[in-house]
Amino acid sequence: MGAGHPEQPARLTVIHDQLVRDGIEPLLMTREATPAERAQIERAHSGGHIGRIAAAAPAEGLAYIDGDTAMCAHSYEAALLAAGANVQAVDMVMAGEARRAFCAVRPPGHHAERDAAMGFCLFNNAAVAATHALERHGLERVAVVDFDVHHGNGTEDIFSGDERVLFCSTFQHPFYPGSGHDTRAANIVNTPLAAGAGSREFRAAVERDWLPALRRHRPRLIVVSAGFDAHKEDFLAHLNLLDADYEWVTRQICAVADECAEGRVVSTLEGGYALGALARCVSLHVKAMLD
Repeated sequence: MGAGHPEQPARLTVIHDQLVRDGIEPLLMTREATPAERAQIERAHSGGHIGRIAAAAPAEGLAYIDGDTAMCAHSYEAALLAAGANVQAVDMVMAGEARRAFCAVRPPGHHAERDAAMGFCLFNNAAVAATHALERHGLERVAVVDFDVHHGNGTEDIFSGDERVLFCSTFQHPFYPGSGHDTRAANIVNTPLAAGAGSREFRAAVERDWLPALRRHRPRLIVVSAGFDAHKEDFLAHLNLLDADYEWVTRQICAVADECAEGRVVSTLEGGYALGALARCVSLHVKAMLD
């Protein structure tokens, strides 16, 4: 994204280092991502969108998709790998090779709509995972849950009205991208949180809105858009979640997966830009899934 941009390579470095420091990394199976195939991405995005992203990658320097979102010569390849990691993760959990998976990927994805890139996002990794589960593995019901501080407008755009997919999202509102507060689709559960909200408001929203909806839907796989930028230390937003909130919500999600989906959870990294908080919270998130 360019020097000084919050969506920086160090995000993945600090996550890896924290998993090692906390003694979690040796307990994990690790896999290198392979690029997603075009047909896998086309389940979530239009062919025109894929072509525009491929064509936008510059030979050198940066090319801007919007004021926040840039591509370098390797960004298209990175986006294919991020989406591909999610495809691999779904295949792993569906084959029983793992019960849960975390995709440590960049760029994030949940702002990418069917026909548009925005907000640091090129392809919608969570949507690629969910559609792969539906179409390749024949699942009847999937849920996508999103606790990033920003509304997952791209995920909503892709799945609004699709009764096979339940989308649950908490997010600060009013805030970027300004969507989600007036949704009417029956398969979308959006819970806006006011600036300054913290643990109490977040946990109440999950217990009141997410958990009953998830248990009614009975998903056979849960995909998590795991953004950690609602943390009180994050400088891009104004919510006040704590490390323990991310462990708590992960355990709630996994409990529903144990009830409905044979424990199957695929989580993919979205936001989180305060590097220390990001690393600690991802470590707790992964440990909770591992437990």
